[in-house]
Amino acid sequence: MSDYQHEVEELERESATAARLFDVRRIIGGLFVVYGVIVTIAGLTASDADLRKAQDININLWTGVGMLALGLFFLVWLKLRPTVPPTADELRAAAGDGPAEG
Repeated sequence: MSDYQHEVEELERESATAARLFDVRRIIGGLFVVYGVIVTIAGLTASDADLRKAQDININLWTGVGMLALGLFFLVWLKLRPTVPPTADELRAAAGDGPAEG
């Protein structure tokens, strides 16, 4: 295998890793899970005075559970339908260079 082909394959592997690492679903899901845990804990430790302010509805608990559910949805979605980065041929075709020769 030529050095050029080896270098292209290495770049494709790095591109795939970067695409999976910076998928927006991972970032949004992770943030919603973290904040959901924090808000849920705040809801579980709410005082009677806090509940009276909100007409006896534990807003923090319900919001935290909703945030956890949304965050888990994004993470499950990421797991079930992972990002597939474009191949080198697709990138060349999109750039207008035509198909690869060789």
